[in-house]
Amino acid sequence: MRRLTFMSLPPMTASSNQTDESSHLSGLLAYDAVSNHQDFDSISDAKFNADTRTDFYDRGLTSRSCALVGVACSGIFSCSCIVGGIVTLAKHGVYGAEILTLALNLIVTLCTESIGFVHGISLRSALASESRLRFNTNLRLLTTARGWYHPNGALLNGISAVLLIISYSSASLVVCFDDQITQQVFELGIAFAGLPLLILGVALLLQVIIALSGIRAVKVLTWSSSPFDLTAALVHHTQLTPVAFRCMRRVSDLDTGGGPAKPPEIQPSAWHAHPSIRKVIISLWVITAACAGWAALVMVIWDKYESSVSNALTTQTWSFLPSLGWSNSIQYAMPGVNLQAWILLYVNMAAVQGSLTLGLHCPELIANVIRDERQWRYATGRKGLRMATNPLKTIFTHPICLVLFVAKPFLHWMFGLSFSIYPTVFNGQLTGLYVVMSTAQIWDLCIALFIFACFFTFVALRRPRGPQPAAYGHVQTLANLVDEWSPVMWWGHKEDGFPYCHAGTSDHPLPDVKMDCVYAGSGAGSLIPVS
Repeated sequence: MRRLTFMSLPPMTASSNQTDESSHLSGLLAYDAVSNHQDFDSISDAKFNADTRTDFYDRGLTSRSCALVGVACSGIFSCSCIVGGIVTLAKHGVYGAEILTLALNLIVTLCTESIGFVHGISLRSALASESRLRFNTNLRLLTTARGWYHPNGALLNGISAVLLIISYSSASLVVCFDDQITQQVFELGIAFAGLPLLILGVALLLQVIIALSGIRAVKVLTWSSSPFDLTAALVHHTQLTPVAFRCMRRVSDLDTGGGPAKPPEIQPSAWHAHPSIRKVIISLWVITAACAGWAALVMVIWDKYESSVSNALTTQTWSFLPSLGWSNSIQYAMPGVNLQAWILLYVNMAAVQGSLTLGLHCPELIANVIRDERQWRYATGRKGLRMATNPLKTIFTHPICLVLFVAKPFLHWMFGLSFSIYPTVFNGQLTGLYVVMSTAQIWDLCIALFIFACFFTFVALRRPRGPQPAAYGHVQTLANLVDEWSPVMWWGHKEDGFPYCHAGTSDHPLPDVKMDCVYAGSGAGSLIPVS
């Protein structure tokens, strides 16, 4: 089994089971004196001894294959939507079909997640090449690479965000009802509109093009979603340098002076460790409050203009699915059924649904950061930490990722029930476009968003227990904590020293760290205390 280790000076033989306070103080003085008079990297005795081969970390070929297959399927689906939309437009704009909006939202989610994975890998690689990569997971649409016209730059990231909103908006506009009268018999059928289907295909295809162009524009060191494969690749390619004396320093200690530390009993939460997570949680609660305000506004408008023609919202009239009578709702019609009317309809839809789409995109950061930390904490378990990960297994076995994957299409579908578009179709001919805002369904969406926000707030504020320093996928912290790379790793106490001990990783189980000792890293014990 190949291993990569950080070379260090031999430790002192003296035991450090009970650290003396005066020795600890003098050791800190020695640490400060050395770090103030010499370059930190030059005195580091934790120099990475990289193997000339590149197969000691997983380059994520399985992840690449799965991602490209997903992107290919997204491209095929987008082309099918384009062809179907053109054919449907040629047949007076609508065509009968048994298709559910929820199923269509699920397909759109599968496509956009596959595209998003490739887009996120290209963004991560671009940030690494610019020496600006801090965490394994980033908000791919709100984090930009340098260069205005870069595939991961501000311009195309903004376009990608708009295309994502259009994708979900189109999915809500495709399905409509078809009023058919044949031989004096009235039948209510299901149809799907050709123009939204065409726009859905174009939006997905453009996202595929942007994602693939991003991959072509950068050098991808690894396709693996594991923060350990990424960290090992960055260290191997000298894009990241481990910092000495930080073997017990967690990600929240980055702003401190660093150096020796005692093992903590509890770790910081993701809220305190990752600054962007705070913004994500706040945005979720803002969206929930905005949804409640939207529901209240609809009720006020209904009470003023529609109360005489529809029923009040009560426990008897409340239903999960909107009724055909449009009870307790407001509605308005688009001016005509021409292209201008469709554009105005999309503007109305995107203005309301855009915040929901971006709001559901941001919690990906929380889910992936918690996933990265969960993988790191396996290093103190019985089976150890396995660097190689299956990209599909991480989605369907990690509860938070699975909740997010299910919540995205479901919440978009609930929004479609709240902000309903009713293209009126008579015998296959599109005759009108109506927008209906249903009060009960808006409140249902608000309740679902409240539960969703509570769940991710709890996840973000939860603090892991134990002395193992929290990293949350921060690559510099992981480079400092992992001093020996192997396919399966364990973390724990490695060496006694005076005045400092050493904690790190190994390819075999290690004993627990000693809570009453001070840890600084291998070779730190060789610092001569200043008297």
